[in-house]
Amino acid sequence: MRFDEVNLDENVLQGLEAMNFQEMTPVQEQTIPVILEGRDIIGCAQTGTGKTAAYTLPLLSRLVAEGNPDNHILAVIMVPTRELAQQIDMQFEGFSYFLPISTTVVYGGGDGNDWDQQKKGLLMGSDVAIATPGRLLSHLANSGIDLSHVRYFILDEADRMLDMGFFDDIMQIVKHLPAKRQTILFSATLPPKIRQLAKQILTNPAEINIAISKPNEAIIQSAYICYETQKMAIIQELFSKPNRKKTIIFSSSKQKVKDLAYSLKRMKLNVAAMHSDLEQEQREAVMLDFKNGKISILVATDIIARGIDIDDIGLVINYDVPHDPEDYIHRIGRTARANTDGVAITFVSEAEQGKFYKIEKFIEKDIYKIPLSPALGPGPAYTPEAFERRPKGKFKAKRNGGKRPYRKGKNTPTATQTNPEK
Repeated sequence: MRFDEVNLDENVLQGLEAMNFQEMTPVQEQTIPVILEGRDIIGCAQTGTGKTAAYTLPLLSRLVAEGNPDNHILAVIMVPTRELAQQIDMQFEGFSYFLPISTTVVYGGGDGNDWDQQKKGLLMGSDVAIATPGRLLSHLANSGIDLSHVRYFILDEADRMLDMGFFDDIMQIVKHLPAKRQTILFSATLPPKIRQLAKQILTNPAEINIAISKPNEAIIQSAYICYETQKMAIIQELFSKPNRKKTIIFSSSKQKVKDLAYSLKRMKLNVAAMHSDLEQEQREAVMLDFKNGKISILVATDIIARGIDIDDIGLVINYDVPHDPEDYIHRIGRTARANTDGVAITFVSEAEQGKFYKIEKFIEKDIYKIPLSPALGPGPAYTPEAFERRPKGKFKAKRNGGKRPYRKGKNTPTATQTNPEK
């Protein structure tokens, strides 16, 4: 279906034509008419499916039609990270080129000037606020902003926000919104906690499901079954020859990210690190350099596993196995975007075999295991069932020739071990 076949504003269609947008993606085809009707929506769609435009375009059409003579905030778009907020704002800028629509981006991590600029935009009556929950709550408490005229409340990557502990913040923000509004919720998955949130904030929503929890078929997935000590040697082997593909290497640990970036720089590779210890200005500079090709390899934590809009990433490497199958899907989803192919490689140590096996079961696919080169020596056998944890009181399977009891407390990972970004 074409964009000009639905009831979008003429100026919105003019902007789409200037950007050479003609055919709708499936999520846009299902979502745009429903939003134009004014119904609430709960949508299940992953990044790369065109969901941002799916809610941005009808929102722009309705805002233009309704006008904003009293300069109130009319729409709030809630997102989990500042990076996603910035990218949505960039899309708004493109789509609204021929429209008198203003936006304010609200997120933490900046200095006093950023706070003052956000406050000014919110108080001067930007049509749309694109915000992270914590920062918007801070402005509600300290800046005297008014959300009582909001007509549209959109939550993007809601599952990610709940994973980050924003449920209470979202509910606090909802208290400042009028009861009569249109609410749109998008999530990559629809677990019970998302259903619970939807019941509390949506009214008789239409449900839209697109590409639920499955990697893009254009991604070639593979893995190395190796010892932890062999991982760096595999990296060195992979990058010993010129690599023209823009690459992201993911690790769950900030320290590993820093060490990997240092080692790759010593190999004279064009690399940068991305993690939560960087200041916001540094993060933005790194992402801009990566997008523009000044950096060819980005070593990162899951801080960029969702929401980055770069279409020419050819290779994703999981230096370690992500903690959750959904995180795996989001990581490798950075490649094979915009109708291109991509490659995803995961390094699987002995201790990670159980987690990797869960990923294979989750995506219903046996991922190809690349043989290690003779120069690296033999790796361990792939016996994932032996590394899955047994119930309390049982013994863990043989590892390094012996058995070890699983004792709660001693072997249970701490919060920082399971989520090093905290």
